[in-house]
Amino acid sequence: MIQGAIIGLGKMGLSHAAIVGAHPKVDLVAVCDTSSMVLNAFNKFSKIRTYSDYIKMIDSESLDFVLVATPTRFHYPIVKYALGKGIHTFCEKPFSLNVNEGSELVEIANNRQLINQVGYHNHFIGTFRELRRLLKTDVLGELTHFTGEAYGPVVTKEKGGTWRSRPEEGGGCLYDYASHVINLIQEVIGRPSKLNGTLLKSMYSKGVEDAVYSLMSLESGLSGVLSVNWSDETFRKMSTSITVYGKKGKIICDATELKIYLKEAAPKESLEKGWTIKYITDLAIPVDFYLRGEEYSAQIDYFIDCIINSNITSLNTFEEGLYTDKVIEMLIENAKK
Repeated sequence: MIQGAIIGLGKMGLSHAAIVGAHPKVDLVAVCDTSSMVLNAFNKFSKIRTYSDYIKMIDSESLDFVLVATPTRFHYPIVKYALGKGIHTFCEKPFSLNVNEGSELVEIANNRQLINQVGYHNHFIGTFRELRRLLKTDVLGELTHFTGEAYGPVVTKEKGGTWRSRPEEGGGCLYDYASHVINLIQEVIGRPSKLNGTLLKSMYSKGVEDAVYSLMSLESGLSGVLSVNWSDETFRKMSTSITVYGKKGKIICDATELKIYLKEAAPKESLEKGWTIKYITDLAIPVDFYLRGEEYSAQIDYFIDCIINSNITSLNTFEEGLYTDKVIEMLIENAKK
């Protein structure tokens, strides 16, 4: 058994606590949060030790790993302290609000050869994994265009300020929603290197944007469109999709299905001419504990397996999370032009 702890017990932190607490190879020994109400609940209903100070927790416990699920502005000091103590670290997205601080964390983790991972859970959804695999087989031939989209009903009317309206805490559509799509584009298709015509539009929020639109060019030269809006009430919850066009066809992918259109059959992939649909039910990663979607458990399972087997993570690394942060900074700068 390895020993772990969670810092930050908001929505994601509590989800992680449930997943880690049920993991057969992990002993969740401690949690940390500033809310006495949340900590009192853990004290009443569990034997997990509780702390309101992460430094005290890390210094008092013998931890193999920590999961950091605090507001983004606290990531840097917490992750740096954990890494400095030689603790493997999983950090929620976005990784950092400051590229220089993020770069320092990447360097520390790499120099100390610590397992490090950022919580971009879409990479553990079977459809997006299959999209990435198919693109590597060249099934679409030369790629010509892509679109990355996400829509949802987060802010659909003017209301009082929360952390979502404070960019310094990772609020706004860009950090909260668009970061997922940027990271998917980056890891499934290629890394964005140039941006044009970026629009950060506010409709209901004050101080942050509710929509992000941009023309992207990747390192490969491929061009595409980023379109994200968290003020679309026609969606019940966040809906993320990637469409890739090539000279041999196109693929439309979201979290539930993969729709493939080919001008000619691809026998090696058992794909016929015309449309083929693959469903998440056939592509989902099997997990022992299902909560909100198998991807949340799958990402934690992967992180824990890497620790147990001493394998440096190759998915959702700090470096990959940092590159997404760099693209976010590029979008902000491009929108000012």
